[in-house]
Amino acid sequence: MLLLALTGSLATGKSTVSNLLSQSPYCLPVIDADVLARAVVEPGTPGYKKIVNNFASTTPDLLLPRPVNERDENGSKAGHEKVSHKPGSSDDRTGRPLNRAALGRRVFGSTPSRQRDRKILNSIVHPAVRWAMARSVLYYYIRGHWAVVLDIPLLYDSYLDIFAPVVLMVAASPEVQMSRLRLRDPHLSEEEARDRVASQGGVDVKVARTEARGKGRGYVIWNDGSREQLEEKVGVVIREVQRGRKGLWRWVMLVLWPLAVVWAGWEVGRGWWSRLRWEAEAKEKVQ
Repeated sequence: MLLLALTGSLATGKSTVSNLLSQSPYCLPVIDADVLARAVVEPGTPGYKKIVNNFASTTPDLLLPRPVNERDENGSKAGHEKVSHKPGSSDDRTGRPLNRAALGRRVFGSTPSRQRDRKILNSIVHPAVRWAMARSVLYYYIRGHWAVVLDIPLLYDSYLDIFAPVVLMVAASPEVQMSRLRLRDPHLSEEEARDRVASQGGVDVKVARTEARGKGRGYVIWNDGSREQLEEKVGVVIREVQRGRKGLWRWVMLVLWPLAVVWAGWEVGRGWWSRLRWEAEAKEKVQ
């Protein structure tokens, strides 16, 4: 089974491409890292508890208020008023969802403190997402799919690119990107929008990394035009990816699973070598 890693930045159209690939004529299963990232920090999960322990004491609005119909331990209405308890207490760990907007304000930005907090958050979320993703990949492999899409915004930052034989990068010009983001999320100020875009890295860097993977391993899909133009570009890319990867080869990989393991190991090695080469070349340019 082929792993197609789909990445991009905010408001470049990655979600649109993900939806296209999940529908006819492709009908590919999509494993969405953002969906998994939400699931692994739901109340009661280990990820949720770690986030509360690390951020609650310095982020008063980290947790959303409890619903009106919930009652506290004494049986009285909790309401939406502020609840007086120590951050990180058992009440924090049981049922109050994370306030994602507050957490976003805490970690998005370019200041040293925000970069440090973002690293802490990523160190909590990314390992949990990787395990959830691995379980989903195994499920679709057993089901006999020829390919699965890994929708991962922070593909290169999370080092997951080494596991993907093929990377699809959805790109857009900075002007189009900011225009779409402000239209999609009108509550964001211009500064907040720029901080969020910057937190996922520059599009130009991701484009260069994808192209550096070489022919057949990295595809850049530019999305500065209409949806119809995007659909046409996606079709061209998928037809090229499919060559030699469907039919008999698909069933050989499914039945002869030891061969599939060897092939997967080979692809991971290629991915790792490609990453090391890129990082070495980037260091040389800086020097």
